[in-house]
Amino acid sequence: MTMFAAIGGFMAFIIIALIILFILSTSVRIVPQAKALVVERLGAYRGTYGVGVHFLVPFIDRVARKVDLREQVEDFPPQPVITKDNVTMQIDTVVFYYITDPKLYAYGVERPLQAIENLTATTLRNIIGDLELDETLTSRETINAKMQESLDIATDPWGIKVNRVELKNIIPPAAIQEAMEKQMKAERERREAILRAEGEKKSTILVAEGRKESAVLEAEAEKEAAILKAEAEKEKMIKEAQGQAEAIRTVQMATADGIRFIKEAGADASVLQLKSLEAFTAAADGKANKIIIPSDIQGIAGLVKSFAEIAARDEK
Repeated sequence: MTMFAAIGGFMAFIIIALIILFILSTSVRIVPQAKALVVERLGAYRGTYGVGVHFLVPFIDRVARKVDLREQVEDFPPQPVITKDNVTMQIDTVVFYYITDPKLYAYGVERPLQAIENLTATTLRNIIGDLELDETLTSRETINAKMQESLDIATDPWGIKVNRVELKNIIPPAAIQEAMEKQMKAERERREAILRAEGEKKSTILVAEGRKESAVLEAEAEKEAAILKAEAEKEKMIKEAQGQAEAIRTVQMATADGIRFIKEAGADASVLQLKSLEAFTAAADGKANKIIIPSDIQGIAGLVKSFAEIAARDEK
């Protein structure tokens, strides 16, 4: 009996120890970084426990909700929306948010994620309903900004801050997609034709400019050649004129020397006139058609006649 009593006491001790360990394990809570615990006491809000070690009163305090304070991303499935021009399309959205107040998050709304999803769908329908198809496809940034602003205001009482909303995908009906693809193909072909025409235009302009520059260069070359030719002819004429002037000057100098010699020899005026007549004769020499003879040449002619008579008498 004593042995059984000892075994029974040992088992009771173990049971009591396990109960104490269980109570301690449920009473001591360690909250990690970026987490928070919403604690209730006897069903009423007791407080929000942040990072660190916290003690709960057994059987009185309980953790109502564990809250993740990090930014979270929710990718909601596509939602059917109707545009202003009655085109039904599927749009799926991505919402980036984080919890700012664990108490409001725990008690503000029953199912926060479902509430955000429904709110996102209704807000998206309201915004897209005011836009046409083309505006919807080209105004993603505007739609994102409007949704983010609306969701942030609506979720503020729930202790949720919406940072950003993105339209992940816009899926129009198959017929619209086909029409859009044909339109895009036609637009690409049009741009290709425009680019080809512009290329041909530029090529034609470049060829014409090349021909123009070539013609200008040829004209300039011909002009320079004509200028050089004229300068050469001018230099040739100048040299010929200089040669003729030099020859005339030489003849005149010789004539002047002859006249000076005659004067120094004592020749009278008759001899000088005779020499002048010889000069006229030499000037004529069959190369001139007309000779202008001065008026006093008659005296020279009479003098010549007198010499002729004297010569005849001598011969007799």
